Amino acid sequence: MKIPRREFLSLAVGAAAAPTLPQLASALDYPTRPVRLIEGYGAGGTPDLVSRLIAQWLSQRLGQPFVVENRNGASGNLATEAVATAPPDGYMLLTCASANPINAALYTKLNFNFIRDIAPVAGLIRVPLVLLANPSLPPKTFPEFIAYAKANPGKINMATPGIGTPMHVATDLLKMMTGIDIVEVPYHGPAPAFTDLLAGQVQNFIITVPAAIGFIRTGKLRALAVLSAARLEVLPDIATVGETVPGYEASAWDGIGAPRNTPAEIIDRLNGTINAGLADPQIKARLKDLGGDPMPMTPAEFGKFLADETEKWAKVVKFSGAKAD
Repeated sequence: MKIPRREFLSLAVGAAAAPTLPQLASALDYPTRPVRLIEGYGAGGTPDLVSRLIAQWLSQRLGQPFVVENRNGASGNLATEAVATAPPDGYMLLTCASANPINAALYTKLNFNFIRDIAPVAGLIRVPLVLLANPSLPPKTFPEFIAYAKANPGKINMATPGIGTPMHVATDLLKMMTGIDIVEVPYHGPAPAFTDLLAGQVQNFIITVPAAIGFIRTGKLRALAVLSAARLEVLPDIATVGETVPGYEASAWDGIGAPRNTPAEIIDRLNGTINAGLADPQIKARLKDLGGDPMPMTPAEFGKFLADETEKWAKVVKFSGAKAD
């Protein structure tokens, strides 16, 4: 029997759409069971604290538990791989951090591609960085620091809290954009770096503003510049690096990602709920307590941000020659 062309097309469209109906219905009902938020940087750090804050908000607003699971190791790569290979159903999410785009260039043997395998969901927080100096170092401003470094190549020791950290690549970006010759001294975390900076064993250190603010206010350390795009309310008299080196910016940040091919309806629901949380006065105040500002973005905006960060730090890692494997 010959089927009329119009009826045939109608049946074909219906057949093509049928397999998507259960998935769409599932996405609209999301979530119907607990969701795991995988955090790869250890309990007590900013990514962990921000993850728990937003997980509590999502649990309250979406009616299912959002459970933070710490899976630290390899600078967040273990957590990222777990989410990159998880089913794309929205029940395993990733706390993305500033290390993710850096790792894409720093590690050559990863079993995933961060940009390809992690779908952007939402930004969470941006934490500014500051360039510190031991008060015994002659320069009192950032332009003076650059002039001093150029007049004394290889004589300034700059602490970094580990290869691949935002502070490490921020130091390399500074070297790349100014041409200064300074010696990087890697430490296992910020605590020993602060000890040696206070003792004058190293002269400079780039670290987050919340970690440094107490030393700055007591005069034990000098702030030469903030690395954010604009001056900070908490340090209004401290210039940005960009005022001397146009285009320079570096910060630490956190966001949320999901496995690629996660339904857009799920991503959009998560994004809308997260952005509502970032606008909530109590959550904004808590993020301020952690030393950062809310970073609300659409999935598309967050995706562009991740791509830009990946491209930016790939150039810096290539310049420095740093490798982690």
